[in-house]
Amino acid sequence: MRRVRTSESDLLIALKLVVVPAFLLLVSLAGKRWGPGTAGRLAGLPVVTGPILFFLAYERGPEFAAAAAATSLSAVFASISFSIVYSNACIRWRWAVALPLALSAWAMAAFMLSRLDHSLLVSVVVALPVLAFAPLAFPAGTAAIGSHASVPSELLMRMAAGAVLTLLVTRAAADVGPGWSGLLAVFPVLGAVLAVFSHRTEGARFNVHLLRAMVYGMYSFAAFCVTLSLALAHLDIPLSFGAAILATLAVQGAIARR
Repeated sequence: MRRVRTSESDLLIALKLVVVPAFLLLVSLAGKRWGPGTAGRLAGLPVVTGPILFFLAYERGPEFAAAAAATSLSAVFASISFSIVYSNACIRWRWAVALPLALSAWAMAAFMLSRLDHSLLVSVVVALPVLAFAPLAFPAGTAAIGSHASVPSELLMRMAAGAVLTLLVTRAAADVGPGWSGLLAVFPVLGAVLAVFSHRTEGARFNVHLLRAMVYGMYSFAAFCVTLSLALAHLDIPLSFGAAILATLAVQGAIARR
């Protein structure tokens, strides 16, 4: 059993080292090609949370993963709190000030969420109003501007930062219960990396547009968490994740068409 779990842990590490940096590269290039709106919507996909929940399901069981998925849904509040605070701060200050403020907002929101009941119903009640009204809390008059040319070294730095941050967060999530596992699974890894590097290279207006678009991308994330939490009670693990991925893609497609 120890050897199996070690193999699973090694596979999870390898998966993160490949998937998260690769997705950061994809989102960064999408932002250069199609603008921050597209990049932000893509960043809302559960690329970080999905693999974490998948391995939690195998290592801790479907019931543990279902509870973590429900809590991940409520953690939309903490993730969006990060984006709102960073967006408002980056208009006035550099990233070195905006990032600590935004991380503090995430931590305070996550602590409040950790005191709640970790049921799917409570998570839905928390997440849906946040998704509906969050765009109103972003700075006004911040239309996107043209992006600068991609610099390979800067893209590599984004990918490396994403890999390191993901490994640290997942290591912490492995040592806590389903509540904090779900919250840490939605730590704004993509949001933090994209916010800092976009702020530095593209400026505040581009960055605000990117982070606001991430709110709309989080609808597909919410669909993933709801579907997974419900499916794990009735289906096996592969089918549950397959259903959650289909729900995610369906919502993402609907948002893109709209």
